Amino acid sequence: MSGAALGIEIVLVFFLALFLLHRYGDFKKQQRMVLFGTLLAWYLCFLIVFILPLDVSTTIYRQCILDHEDHGSGSTISPTNHTTPNATVAPTKRSGAAPCYRPWSYIPEGIMPVFWRVVYWTSQFLTWLLLPFMQSYARSGGFSITGKIKTALIENAIYYGTYLLIFGSLLIYVAVHPELHLSWYGLQTIGITAANTWGLFLLVLLLGYGLVEIPRSYWNASRHGHLLMKTYFKASKLMTEKADAEENLEDVMEEVRKVSESIKYNHPLRKCIDTVLRKCPIDYQEKMGRNMDDYEDFDDKQNSYPTEKSLVKLHKQVIYAVQRQNRTRVQWQILLQQAIHLEDVAKNETSVGRQFVHSFPSCEPVGWVGRYLYTPTVEWYWECLLKCWFYRLLSVVLTLFSVAVVWSECTFFSTRPVLSLFAVFIQLAERDYNYLYIEMACFVTIFFLCTCVYSTVFRIRVFNYYYLASHHQTDAYSLQFSGMLFCRLTPPLCLNFLGLIHMDSAISHQEKLQTAYTSIMGSMRVLSFIANGFYIYYPMLIVILCIATYFSLGTRCLNLLGFQQFMDDSDMTSDLIDEGKELIRRERRKRQRMEDGESRRREWKERYGNQREDLAARNRTSHEMKETNYSESSRERQAKYSRSGVRAERDCMELLQDAEPLDFNADSLTDDPLEAEPGRHAGGRYLSMSSSRSRIFDDV
Repeated sequence: MSGAALGIEIVLVFFLALFLLHRYGDFKKQQRMVLFGTLLAWYLCFLIVFILPLDVSTTIYRQCILDHEDHGSGSTISPTNHTTPNATVAPTKRSGAAPCYRPWSYIPEGIMPVFWRVVYWTSQFLTWLLLPFMQSYARSGGFSITGKIKTALIENAIYYGTYLLIFGSLLIYVAVHPELHLSWYGLQTIGITAANTWGLFLLVLLLGYGLVEIPRSYWNASRHGHLLMKTYFKASKLMTEKADAEENLEDVMEEVRKVSESIKYNHPLRKCIDTVLRKCPIDYQEKMGRNMDDYEDFDDKQNSYPTEKSLVKLHKQVIYAVQRQNRTRVQWQILLQQAIHLEDVAKNETSVGRQFVHSFPSCEPVGWVGRYLYTPTVEWYWECLLKCWFYRLLSVVLTLFSVAVVWSECTFFSTRPVLSLFAVFIQLAERDYNYLYIEMACFVTIFFLCTCVYSTVFRIRVFNYYYLASHHQTDAYSLQFSGMLFCRLTPPLCLNFLGLIHMDSAISHQEKLQTAYTSIMGSMRVLSFIANGFYIYYPMLIVILCIATYFSLGTRCLNLLGFQQFMDDSDMTSDLIDEGKELIRRERRKRQRMEDGESRRREWKERYGNQREDLAARNRTSHEMKETNYSESSRERQAKYSRSGVRAERDCMELLQDAEPLDFNADSLTDDPLEAEPGRHAGGRYLSMSSSRSRIFDDV
């Protein structure tokens, strides 16, 4: 299994990142570079989270090897001397010393340092250089690649200039003070420390919110009444946002229509207008297409035309307005489904038959799971009885984890005695070299920390400027911004986790073997005030943040500033709940009318469809019999007449057809049109069907 676990996790993490990107992004419409950059950022961050437990177990195994060597075991042992996964070392002089077993996920020496360097520096290149540039590039309204690159460089000039100013000031400070001898390694460590310090500052804020909000969200999810009221509240706010998005789209489309009518087909900027029109919804494109008078030429002297700069701005507005309108429309349909489902749960809770009944049947066909496993009876027990208790139990477990994290964040610097709970668990497993338990404990701990932090990143919303929306409704700017946040938060989160389990000697001040991940970070002791001050005492602020989140101080402040938030003791919340309830009722009545109409149409088809088909079949049979009799009688009559009679009949037909207007511009004339073109209507062609008249409007 040497290295196999690393390869398996690399593949699994890639599919996890791809699944999340498919859920939030849109593979069909968004740019390939945007999707690739976001996928790479998420993938690298998830790799750090999943591979770090393997690094910890491998480091503990190597530490065991060094301990046996230091106590004079009589043989020199290296991590690569073992030939079997569970090979043991020679007995040591220490009484009762446990032998060193190689972990099942052992990674050969020399692989992890290279792996961490590639992952870390690639993620830092993404978060500080590439993704900010791609954000501006994707948000730009330029009509060419050159224009978008120019806009992105201008927008990021201040961003990059700030970093260059700080770096230049640091170099000048070192040059002025000759007593400071900083090598390239020292400058690299300072840069890494600065990036991790900024990330730790944001990490504590997000972690303090997630440690309280995640357990509370599951507890509130077990309360159907509370969840239904909150859904009504969301419906009211979302309908307001949806109406505002539609109104904004109407205004932007009106501006596009005016510009499109003013710029004619032969104007130099017409290509730009066509690019803008392709970004508009289909129905607006059809309306604007009907009102186009492209046969008119533009006049440079009489009319004033928009500039290319104004069209770039308009293009940017169109992209934003269309994205926002589509997002609110999809979110409204999803929220409507949730509200109807919660109302169905409330109705079925008092059901005597204990079978879950839906208000509206599902459009999707019932599979074998719904037919045999998830039956209406099983659904009733899960939705009305077991689900709430499951969420409450999960909330209690997550609360215990949150308390353990808060306690460990405040005491992880104490090594004698060891007060950090996670360090205690790891050290107890380290005595027996239970590597599977060590890896599972590390994975569960770091996964919970990442869930608290990353879920907050997915929940926060900054004035529709940054907003991660599921069901493929996240714009390119928000996707890349989330990738930047992940790359900046993951390294300090992993360092904080290593400090919680006392695997970072720069914080725990223990002479222990460093993990490969810590080795690429450099020694934090280069900046002692950071290692001994900020990294130890700043995480204690998480207690204050958890208390503020528990009492919803941030929600109350936003509510006072005019941003409506869900609060139980607010009159504004009650009004919005009533408004949302009425909106859901109206949508329910609308859907009920549609369902009734569909049922009546199905009933009408079932009742009269068979009769209509039988009548049509009888009509076809009688018609075929008549045609058969008529064809037989006509053949008999034709056999009776002579050749002269047929010729006389054709002469009469020619006399009648000469009265029709002939096309004398025909390509050829024949004496006997019926003989020349058998089966075609005799005589010359009508003027309306002539080839000369059909060419009159060929130039239009």
